[in-house]
Amino acid sequence: MIKAIFKHYDLRLVSPAFDSKLTSLAMDLNHLRKKRLGGTTHPEVFFELKGIFHALESIASARIEGNQTTIAEYMEIKSDPTIKKTERVLEIDNIEKTINFIEDAITNQNIEIDRGFVCKIHKMVVDGLTPSPKGEGDRTPGEYRTDEVEIGSSLHRPPIALDVSNYMMELLDFINKDNASQYDLIKTAITHHRFTWIHPFRNGNGRTVRLLTYAMLVKQGFNVNVGRILNPTAVFSIDRDNYNKQLSLADEGSNESTEKWCEYVLHGLKEEIEKIDKLLDHEYLSNNILIPTIKLAIERQHITEDEGKILNRAANALTIRTGDIRDLFPKKNDSQLSILIRNLKEKNMLTTVKGKSRYYRIKLDNAHLIKSLIISLGNKGFLPTKD
Repeated sequence: MIKAIFKHYDLRLVSPAFDSKLTSLAMDLNHLRKKRLGGTTHPEVFFELKGIFHALESIASARIEGNQTTIAEYMEIKSDPTIKKTERVLEIDNIEKTINFIEDAITNQNIEIDRGFVCKIHKMVVDGLTPSPKGEGDRTPGEYRTDEVEIGSSLHRPPIALDVSNYMMELLDFINKDNASQYDLIKTAITHHRFTWIHPFRNGNGRTVRLLTYAMLVKQGFNVNVGRILNPTAVFSIDRDNYNKQLSLADEGSNESTEKWCEYVLHGLKEEIEKIDKLLDHEYLSNNILIPTIKLAIERQHITEDEGKILNRAANALTIRTGDIRDLFPKKNDSQLSILIRNLKEKNMLTTVKGKSRYYRIKLDNAHLIKSLIISLGNKGFLPTKD
């Protein structure tokens, strides 16, 4: 068995050739970053989807570390507060809360990515979890490790504990150095690898670095608050074995291996952003996600045929009023139609549009639709992992 060894190499940006694949990917992503987002999907529906994708990202990040909670299990627990949360569910909750913290800290408070920020992310990630080796927590949350660690099945041995602080200081300076914007995404990819190479905490490094990657992307202008769903964890979790393989190859530290790692990350980001941005198109969302979700929910007897008729109308339209379903139920009077709408509101499948008390839109994050929604998203390749 080959023993893991530590091999230092200098932290640096790579300068790919103008006609290289990496340069082309960086240019494409810079275009997506600057692209003005708009679409026909109702904004409230889109941001509800954003919340669901946050949950999916949290699940995917935890599953890379071995958490076996399925997407369906977690979403069911989220929609039913009476179900007691296990530690593995708490692990996913922590990641989701940290995503929300990152968005607020960077987009609303303009917080810098410094040691305090990184340690805060780590502390939130491992909060309340049993410390390793029995659990996914850390006995010193938010503090750099003071002992030696190994990375399972890796030939790279992280630097000794005494050197962690200096290596992290160097990395944070690298993150905050004012480089030309075309290097932002290359810097993000290099940071992701370097962080795992340092392994600054006893446990939770993988979850922390994926959230740090998310923070860097948001800070660089992939602004989720103005209409973009961004799920970088999908890049790493779609094939976990390949993710670990690519990390190991980058451990070599050469310009070639670093460029290959950056290509892997940027290619995944581009595919993920282009895929999820399709959800801004109401017609695409309705035909490929919402209508199939409602059909599945009827087939599984999670909703009734009559409920499905109303939800289909709401899915095809941006908003509906009570009068918009009159043709669906010609034998019912207005009072009976209002009762149908009210029942769907009480079941959290319809909700009032903000500022328009008599207009309603479909609501997705409820126990009646969520399992079918997950299947529909999976069928169209929107899920980072398969359950």
